[in-house]
Amino acid sequence: MSTPAILQLLPLNAPYAQERLSKHFDVIELWKEADPKAVIAQRKNDIQVVVTSAMTPTPASLIDDLPQLKAICSQGVGYDAIDVKHAQSKGIQVSNTPDVLNDCVADLAFGLLLATARKLGHAERYVRDHQWGTGAPFPLGVKVSHKKLGIVGLGRIGMAIAQRAAGFDMDIRYHNRSERFGIPYGYEASLIDLASWADFLIIATVGGDSTRGLVNAEVLKALGPNGIVVNISRGSVIDETALVKTLTSGELGGAGLDVYETEPQVPDALKTMDNVVLVPHIASATNETRKAMIDLVLDNVDSYATTGKVVTLVPAL
Repeated sequence: MSTPAILQLLPLNAPYAQERLSKHFDVIELWKEADPKAVIAQRKNDIQVVVTSAMTPTPASLIDDLPQLKAICSQGVGYDAIDVKHAQSKGIQVSNTPDVLNDCVADLAFGLLLATARKLGHAERYVRDHQWGTGAPFPLGVKVSHKKLGIVGLGRIGMAIAQRAAGFDMDIRYHNRSERFGIPYGYEASLIDLASWADFLIIATVGGDSTRGLVNAEVLKALGPNGIVVNISRGSVIDETALVKTLTSGELGGAGLDVYETEPQVPDALKTMDNVVLVPHIASATNETRKAMIDLVLDNVDSYATTGKVVTLVPAL
């Protein structure tokens, strides 16, 4: 009888990861294979678990190629790159890594807001380019404290952002698919109304088809020429073409972006704008958080192997 196998779609960057994965399974490190499709075809009846990530495509076609697949364990809180609904329809458990990255993602959201409002990227270039002391003017920034913050998506990360905003004495409102009760923040059923009210808008909602293009030209124009949008969710949530147009025309004041519609491609126009701060999808990229995410993936694999159940099960879609 063949040894049960794990199909690992990406490396887990921890020295102990492979040892833990191989404790219960034969590990197939797919990214090392010259002919991945041939390897999958050869081992398809052995593979019980797939290890993937929030950014690694795990489509229905791959799921269908693995008749013995019982669990998909993903590194990351988002799961829009995984066909979760299809997996669940076949009785396959899907797990993610919630909570362990909330703080670092919220920290980066606020870092991007501060960097954009106070023109920190522009200011650093001003110094590096030897303009300081030459008489070349540097523009004033925008105060962040005591301003109005709109949060799009008040889940775990959205709540962590709100907690940080409270420390800046900000007035906080949010937009969700439905109102949350028992929290101290105002609810706006209309995203347009939230953007019209807010000085700053932070996007912290889920990705995928349900939110694709949610922040469109109308929303960005409602935020206005002094408004700033920050996105630490998924690039697909903002209409990137509309974002470039409203920034170029001055109908939107600024943007702080960690995610993009077609990563790692970033529109060239955004790279030329001093009112835009761009970082390369690094919201969870700290030593502490990445270790915690890897550990939770491994915990999910171990739990499935020993109990038949993953720890952080994605709810039914």
